[in-house]
Amino acid sequence: MGKRRQVVITFQTTTQAMAWERACKQEGLPGRLIPMPAVISAHCGLAWLAEPEDRELLLEKAQELALRYDQVVELER
Repeated sequence: MGKRRQVVITFQTTTQAMAWERACKQEGLPGRLIPMPAVISAHCGLAWLAEPEDRELLLEKAQELALRYDQVVELER
C-alpha cells in the first residue's frame, strides 16, 4: 500500500490534546488521537491525525470552540 498525505495537529500539553479529543468526539469531527510521529518535534507526546480534506473544518471548529494546538503539519504516512 502506498503512502498518503495526512494532517497531524500537535499540542504543547497533554491537557490540550485531551481537550481537543473530547471536543472532536462531542462535535462528531473526524480524526483520532495518536502518538506523536517521530518526524515531528513537539512538547506533548500526542497528536491528532486526520485527512487533508478535513483540515479547514477542524481548524474552524478549533477557533469556534477555543481549542488550543501547537502546529498543523501534512505528512506522508
